[in-house]
Amino acid sequence: MFDDFKKEVLSAFGDIYPYKDRFEAYAKIPPTSRQPEDILNELKQIAAEEDQKWETGMISGTMYHGGKDHYQFLNEVFSQFSYINLLQRDLCPSGTKFESEIISMVVHMLNGPAAKLHNPEDEVCGAVTSGGTESIYNGVLVHREWAREEKGIIEPEIVVPMTLHPAFAKACKYLNIKVTRVPVDENFEADVDAMRAAITPNTIMIAGSAGTYPHGVVDPIGKLSDLALEKGVGLHVDGCLGGFILPWIEKLGYPVEPFDFRNPGVTTMSCDTHKYGYALKGTSTILLRNKKLRRYMYFAQEDYPGGLYVSPTVQGSRSGGLSAATWAAMVSLGEEGYLRNARAIMDVADKLRTGVDDIPELKVMGRSPTFLVALTSDVVDIYHVNDYLASKGWRMNGCQNPPGFHFCITLHNTLPGVIESYLKDLRDAVAFAKDPPYPQPKSGALYGLSSSPAGQMLLKEGMFTLLDATYEEV
Repeated sequence: MFDDFKKEVLSAFGDIYPYKDRFEAYAKIPPTSRQPEDILNELKQIAAEEDQKWETGMISGTMYHGGKDHYQFLNEVFSQFSYINLLQRDLCPSGTKFESEIISMVVHMLNGPAAKLHNPEDEVCGAVTSGGTESIYNGVLVHREWAREEKGIIEPEIVVPMTLHPAFAKACKYLNIKVTRVPVDENFEADVDAMRAAITPNTIMIAGSAGTYPHGVVDPIGKLSDLALEKGVGLHVDGCLGGFILPWIEKLGYPVEPFDFRNPGVTTMSCDTHKYGYALKGTSTILLRNKKLRRYMYFAQEDYPGGLYVSPTVQGSRSGGLSAATWAAMVSLGEEGYLRNARAIMDVADKLRTGVDDIPELKVMGRSPTFLVALTSDVVDIYHVNDYLASKGWRMNGCQNPPGFHFCITLHNTLPGVIESYLKDLRDAVAFAKDPPYPQPKSGALYGLSSSPAGQMLLKEGMFTLLDATYEEV
């Protein structure tokens, strides 16, 4: 029976071995060399096929793509520094130029200078990381080390809303920290009073999102800031998703409550450059309210027989190419480019929300979503709606508790006619869901398991099976 379930989990993600019977698979290093031109031709074919899946603009999120010309430029920049190890700053000081300027630009974008208005000794600083998960990990690590040294807490806990990204729970697993997850309010925003009630003497930090991955809403960071100051704990703002677009949306005149260092209780922030920053995949930033906090993130071993060793984040060796390309993305786009892209995205998001308002069976989750719109229904099974959309080639991101899915708008969704086609298919999908040809929706089959402990265990084992399968093609 469990084998059947494993097959069901794998089938839910489609064919994960599409190249096995088309191209040679290597279980061992081949005995003879292969011509570079032959390898490139094979890889170009694979890449072209995979690009076809998202270049239509029918994919939610996933590909935060700034255009083929933009990435050709970034790849050229990357190639100039791809072999450089950023640990070796004496040989390659270009890494210091790129990363210090990246951090300074992100600090100013997120109103870092405002920190001094509350405390003249604060000077927002940061570091470049490999992605949002590492940025979040470092934020949690800093608070653990700070609380142990400054407050003597040896059994640390954090209090977070249910909608916070799983990377926080992942960090806490690695760092041996207890996580208390608190239900959100009726607007899918962090319930500040419930979080206050969950704080204990061992709480080292609370957290909120800007915006949340499931629903795209911005948690009440101002109130969380007040709570953090009241309780003497840290506050991490997860801006991995929205940190590089909300500032531009705010500049365009949309109502965006201050979510950054304008709030005096914010101690750390994560902000991904590889999403709406339009950098290459594999870079993010962690920002800290002052340099003393950043020191808790550093590692140094001064007595190693191989010499002095020091690194700023979890990573050791890193390619200078990624930081160079990130710097190039930010400088080439400038405020002008980021505002232009944000305006195009918000034009589509506005059309989406207006179109959903004309479909009475559907409703938007959250009070004021911006670039990400999540849908649910009290009338039809929303997963049947998603099934129909999938049959038409749309790939939405499924949500649960409550059931739903979201459409995260990126630049490729702004192509002419995409949103109009989507709204037509969405209306047809609702009609389909009113009288579906099968009782159990395909896209919701696995989500139902998460409602019970036994189901959660089964589902986790199934997800681990999927990970096993991604390393066992040959």
